[in-house]
Amino acid sequence: MAKDESPQVSRRTTRASLNSTPNSKAPQEHSKATNPSRPLTIKDLVFRGKSINLDELINSFPGRRAQILELVQFLGPLNSPMIPLFVYGGASTGKTSTVLYMFRHLKRPFIYCSCVSCYSPSILFESILNQILLHRKNESGGYLSAKRCERPSDFVNSLGEALTALIDSLKGNMRKSSPYGRMVYLVFDHLELVRQWDKSDSIISLLFNLYTLLKIPEVGLIFISRVSLDTFQSDTGFVEPFPVYFPDYTEDDLHQIFMSNQANPKLYSSFLDLVLRPFYRITRRVDELSTAFSPLFKKYCEPLGDLVAVPNEDMKRKLFSHLQPFISLSLNETFTISSQPLLKDRNLRKSVFKKPGVCETLDEIDFHMSTSAKYLLISAFLASRNPATLDASLFDSTGGTDNRKKKRKVSEKSIDQKEAKEQEILMKGPGTFPLERLLAIHQCITSVGEYSLDDEELQNGELGADGSDSGSMSDILLQLSSLCSANFITKGGSCPLEGSTRYRSIVSEDVVLKVARSLKFPLSKYLYRR
Repeated sequence: MAKDESPQVSRRTTRASLNSTPNSKAPQEHSKATNPSRPLTIKDLVFRGKSINLDELINSFPGRRAQILELVQFLGPLNSPMIPLFVYGGASTGKTSTVLYMFRHLKRPFIYCSCVSCYSPSILFESILNQILLHRKNESGGYLSAKRCERPSDFVNSLGEALTALIDSLKGNMRKSSPYGRMVYLVFDHLELVRQWDKSDSIISLLFNLYTLLKIPEVGLIFISRVSLDTFQSDTGFVEPFPVYFPDYTEDDLHQIFMSNQANPKLYSSFLDLVLRPFYRITRRVDELSTAFSPLFKKYCEPLGDLVAVPNEDMKRKLFSHLQPFISLSLNETFTISSQPLLKDRNLRKSVFKKPGVCETLDEIDFHMSTSAKYLLISAFLASRNPATLDASLFDSTGGTDNRKKKRKVSEKSIDQKEAKEQEILMKGPGTFPLERLLAIHQCITSVGEYSLDDEELQNGELGADGSDSGSMSDILLQLSSLCSANFITKGGSCPLEGSTRYRSIVSEDVVLKVARSLKFPLSKYLYRR
């Protein structure tokens, strides 16, 4: 992607990427810090390179001035003890990047661990200890950790010893006029993922109780999460961390974010005036908007011969007319973050100008949703409404209920029993289902949907369920998370026998019928009628 097309938005800010200024073109200083043959020192716990002042920090994150000042105030001057902080907010609201850039501004040593890469208690414990003990996994050491930790009690003992030794080294360096101070900060990112681990309650209780268990005033704790503190329930008491909330970006904040580092600010500003407001109604996540804006901006610039030119009002109207057909198509993809371009062929424009039929207004849904999300919503609805014992017969190779036996004449008694059973099921509401069953149903109905496409769509290379091209497990889990956030699907508690999280579809049959009609999917063929 060229620099004059759209802003680059990194998916995760790392310690190495912050060793250079945000606008630097050739960061060279951090290469020395990542040399695997060099032994680690205390300096590796601090961002190298040029420090940034508070104004540069605030200007790097539009709309986050209040949160930055609040965080800096709670961390206080050098060597100031602090109570634990709980930084929370929605996805892609700048929580992690702001915290990491804050440590670049303060130039203080810290330990960072993400529960995405550290996906189990033992990996989390060993990652923290490796950083504190300045241990690097390498081939000569057999890629082993400094200490092996399986039990929480062993972790607390080893952590206390390692932190004490590290703080003593920092105090010794202070006598040599070291600018780092004696405080060490532990940063736990994506804390909400811990709730999905085995024995998650005990791990969450342990992390929140570290402040009390360690009893080391030179240690600061910062927790970063996408959910609020109320969702972390614990039977044991702990010192409640101070919450710092990161709200969603406003439209003006997003405009400033996307306008940064643009080669032709006036051209890109005219583009944002067209696309930002309609997309803002659907999502406020920077990563999703960046993915959607990149191909749209290419389409927007197609009529221009010179990308450096400043468009006048007449040219803006022409550019708007050229882009308008593609905006509605791109709005249907905002639930999916895909590496594939959203607009692959100019023939897509033909599908925008279809003549409205008689039944089209009845099938129309009043919200935008990608094709793959629609199939996943139908799968969740079927999993909640159909008995699990009938999945094999409903979703067999011959396609649904056509192969079922003909109904026999029933007696009045059986009719009464059937009505009583229907009333009982109605009172219970939709059932719950595990993730494995949802994925199995989704695979069955998308394979049917792929063969029910129009010949024209197949010739254009489209796939019915966003196809095998973007139907990976990560994309499906992302779709499921979006549907849960939009309250189409709710996440229930874990089954005591299976130990896995269960889900429930809470949308009405009328809504699902509209979604199915928009896909030309035969919902009634797969819906069990009692």
